[in-house]
Amino acid sequence: MSNFPLEAGMILAGLLFLAGLYGVMIRRNIIFMLMSVEIMFNAAGLAFVLAGAHHGQADGQVMLIFILAMAAAEVAVGLALILQMYKLNKTIDTDAISQLRD
Repeated sequence: MSNFPLEAGMILAGLLFLAGLYGVMIRRNIIFMLMSVEIMFNAAGLAFVLAGAHHGQADGQVMLIFILAMAAAEVAVGLALILQMYKLNKTIDTDAISQLRD
């Protein structure tokens, strides 16, 4: 067990989460938005691992494995949707794609 303080790790996880949230809110490119969501997932995983290590249990690491599996599924579905949107609209800019098509 390391002597890394829990508060510093949680602050780092919070800053990573806020950076991901900023990327989702500000960026208009869907690829960057997808990467920002991945940063948010990693921040949540870091928080789970830190809390589990603080309490001396492996629950945080198990939750990290579930988060990574969910992130992999999200990337697969997200990239498939992005490819279809680009095929239909020739852009991945969310401002340019303002409405769904039939």
